[in-house]
Amino acid sequence: MKPVEIKDSVYWVGVIDWNIRDFHGYSTPAGTTYNAYLVMDDKITLFDTVKKPFKRALLENIRALIDPRKIDYVVVNHVEMDHSGSIPEVLDEIQPEKVFCSAMGKNALLEHYHREDWPYEVVESGQTLSLGKKTVQFLETRMLHWPDSMFSYLQEDQLLISSDGFGQHWATSERFDDEVNLEILMHHASKYYANILLLYSPLVQKLLGTVQEAGLKIDMIAPDHGLIWRSSPEKILQAYDAWSRQKAQRKAVVFYDTMWESTEKMAEAIGDGLRQEGVQYRLCNLKVTHRSDVMTEILDAGAVLVGSSTLNNGMMPGVADMLCYMKGLRPANKVAGAFGSYGWSGEAVKLVTAALEEMKMEIAEPGLRVKFAPTHEDLQGCVEWGKKIARKLGNG
Repeated sequence: MKPVEIKDSVYWVGVIDWNIRDFHGYSTPAGTTYNAYLVMDDKITLFDTVKKPFKRALLENIRALIDPRKIDYVVVNHVEMDHSGSIPEVLDEIQPEKVFCSAMGKNALLEHYHREDWPYEVVESGQTLSLGKKTVQFLETRMLHWPDSMFSYLQEDQLLISSDGFGQHWATSERFDDEVNLEILMHHASKYYANILLLYSPLVQKLLGTVQEAGLKIDMIAPDHGLIWRSSPEKILQAYDAWSRQKAQRKAVVFYDTMWESTEKMAEAIGDGLRQEGVQYRLCNLKVTHRSDVMTEILDAGAVLVGSSTLNNGMMPGVADMLCYMKGLRPANKVAGAFGSYGWSGEAVKLVTAALEEMKMEIAEPGLRVKFAPTHEDLQGCVEWGKKIARKLGNG
């Protein structure tokens, strides 16, 4: 795709990955982009590179504007391989005067690529760099979501090049938020946050406070994945504030794995109970719902209810996988409960409850078990269990 001018003399020169469907355990059915930005100034500067298989496409995009060897500086905001995988070949082609990165970024580049001959220039938060007419201000964003991460802010343009912050995994021919459906865009952004940044929510809050204290005026946010926020940067800033506070809505996520549909019938009855008390809910069968889509629903939910049949004295593999994934992301401010059908031992509910307690979730009701196929009375008990949990969520 040809370069796109996003600000005066600032160009998107990234690439679109239409085909990727998994991002280390996160489903990406809509693909993604690897965004890189070229600033044409007295010192021509490239911000970030792309995943290794796309190095040729990046260089061709740059050549549409300028000979890559005329680039003076390269800024590495983030060393993760989807942004730096092509950097050895790109730097060999460009031969820049300097490669700007954080101190941890330099360490990460050395540990990944073992190239001590690159012209590293370490920068810190608040440090500025004149490119000529434009000034770059660096802001370290450690553990959002790697230790090396930083933002680059073009002061005159009020443009925040935000690395993995504020991104989405969405391959589109459009480049800007106002060229697509905003509701779909926000869904992709919420999925990105829930599956990548949720763990770091306290640091997101701290970062938002730092940006406010620094008085940075932001007219546009250019992330390293997905669409650029040019018409409503405040929309994604407000969303990040809400998501990072993990303020729960009056909503429940019921996810489960079932052998012979008994646990599924329990889940459906629990959902009826939640609804009767005015709680919206999402029912997620783990056989057909990807873990990352479940996590997206959990992001703003007040209750997480987990169902599992007992298999070989344990929980179902799909449930174990989901609990392990969820534990790593540390959702907060949730009430929880476990339920499930069993044949002769019934350990799954106890094991699921223990896993939820380990995540510091509040167990709203004791675990609910049904032997073999639920009777009408059993299902009524599930409805009542759902109602009790709904009442723990208050009035919202």
